[in-house]
Amino acid sequence: MLGKRVFDLALVFLTSPIWLPVIGLIWLLVRMKIGSPVWFCQTRPGRQGKPFAVIKIRTMTDAMDENGHPLPDADRLTNFGQWLRSTSLDELPELIIKGEMSLVG
Repeated sequence: MLGKRVFDLALVFLTSPIWLPVIGLIWLLVRMKIGSPVWFCQTRPGRQGKPFAVIKIRTMTDAMDENGHPLPDADRLTNFGQWLRSTSLDELPELIIKGEMSLVG
């Protein structure tokens, strides 16, 4: 397990000249197109039901209805957010920053 984590960290470090500008550009685009905050944090059930925090790039707006309730997800998801999800770029922070996900395969 330690060897896999060391491999993942080395790969993240060696590829940082590629993904740092990508993350920076995505951060800027999300900030301009969707707004702030750019990061989305959520607690999800993990292995054996143990909760863990997920950090992703935000893909939906905070639009509310007239009663102050969030609109359905389909109405809040932007075209840019849909593209981020379809390319899995919204998941980059989880892979790079947290390290709880690992490259597999």
